[in-house]
Order: sequence, then structure tokens, then C-alpha cells
Amino acid sequence: MSLADLSATGQPVGQKVDGEFPCPVPPHHPLVGRFGQLVPLAETHSDGLFDAFAADQTGRGWTYLPIDPWADRAVARAWCAQNATSRDPQFYCIQDLDGVPLGFCSYLRIAPEVGSIEVGYIHFSPLMQKQALATEVMFLMMQNAFDLGYRRYEWKCDALNAPSRAAAQRLGFTYEGTFRQATLYKGRNRDTAWFSIIDTEWPALKTRFERWLSPNNFTTSGQQITSLNQI
Repeated sequence: MSLADLSATGQPVGQKVDGEFPCPVPPHHPLVGRFGQLVPLAETHSDGLFDAFAADQTGRGWTYLPIDPWADRAVARAWCAQNATSRDPQFYCIQDLDGVPLGFCSYLRIAPEVGSIEVGYIHFSPLMQKQALATEVMFLMMQNAFDLGYRRYEWKCDALNAPSRAAAQRLGFTYEGTFRQATLYKGRNRDTAWFSIIDTEWPALKTRFERWLSPNNFTTSGQQITSLNQI
């Protein structure tokens, strides 16, 4: 339970919050890591993303997204062109060290006035799965948000999306509960599971990520030595 102060009438109220609000809206610029980078989504990323997602021959990666699989390159190009100009969600293309697109993700529900921001609309191609880059890009987005003064960092997913729930918990998010019949998409009900990280938890979590991402934690072939859950 959060700590509380007492009002002039003796009632419990939330503690005073330090910091400057509103927080800055995240500048839409590249976030660079050791394994790859996030760059503002552009129409020119569409062919590379189409090729990356084509490796998912079952279509399982699209199941919990609000959009259907791209039928062809023209659909991919139109989607990228439209969402490149979006500011909420604010989309990023995930690239490897050679600049090859491998997936996308975004900031959304950006609320600078209260210091809350969500990471979501995440779509990793099979080329990213179980790769260090998948963890690093999530760390880069977290670090950027907390460096900008945000005090709450959210993750939400379909409550039936077991891989997303497991990813949130592996990354250090705390499960807060499930909103029943929160929304619908693709004509189906969605109960939404809520997760968060708050600013007081970030310093310890940041240290954990930095230790995991350290070159000393990877073999010469790029395999992790100690898992994130063990750090």
C-alpha cells in the first residue's frame, strides 16, 4: 500500500510528489544500444518489416495485435506511412546493428501531466525472439522514460496472452490486476491485464539490466551466461 499523509481534517491523503510536471513528451529520436537500436518509424521501413514478419509463417505474432497480418507490401507501406506521423502511439522501428528492421513498438497513453507512459503495440519478428536485442530495446525505452521524469511506466496486454504476461514479469513489471471486458478487438472480447514499474523501483531494476547486458554476461557467440531472472 502506498504511504499516506494526513490532511488538515485528519484524513489519509497521498504523499506530496516531487518533480516537475508536465514531463517532456518523449523526443522522437533514435535510442541506441549495443545490440541494435530504435529509430522513429518511417514509410521506408515497410519492406524490411514485411520481410521480417514473413518469417512468422503461422501468423501467431499477429494474434493479439489490433491489426491483421499485412497481406502484401502495399498494406505494409500504407500502415507504416500512416503511423510514422502518429504522436500517440509514438512508433519506433527496431533495427539490428546493420540497420535491418526486425520489429516495431511504441510509447502510448502518454500523460506528461501526471508522469505516466505506456509501452505497447509491440511486434517482434521471429528474428528477434530469444535474442538480447529484444530485452535491450525494452530497457532503452524504460530508461528513456524514467530519465525524462516519468514516475509510472505501464504494460498492458490481453489477459489470455501468456507470452506477453511472462515477458512483463521477466522485465520487472508488477502485475496490478485484470480489467474485465475492458475493450474488444477483431470482434472479440478482451480482458486486459495491467502491469507497471514505478520510479522508486527503477534504480535497482536499471542496475539489473545493466549487469545482464554487460559484455561479460555473453559468450563470444552471443549467448547469455546468466539469465535476467537470475540477476
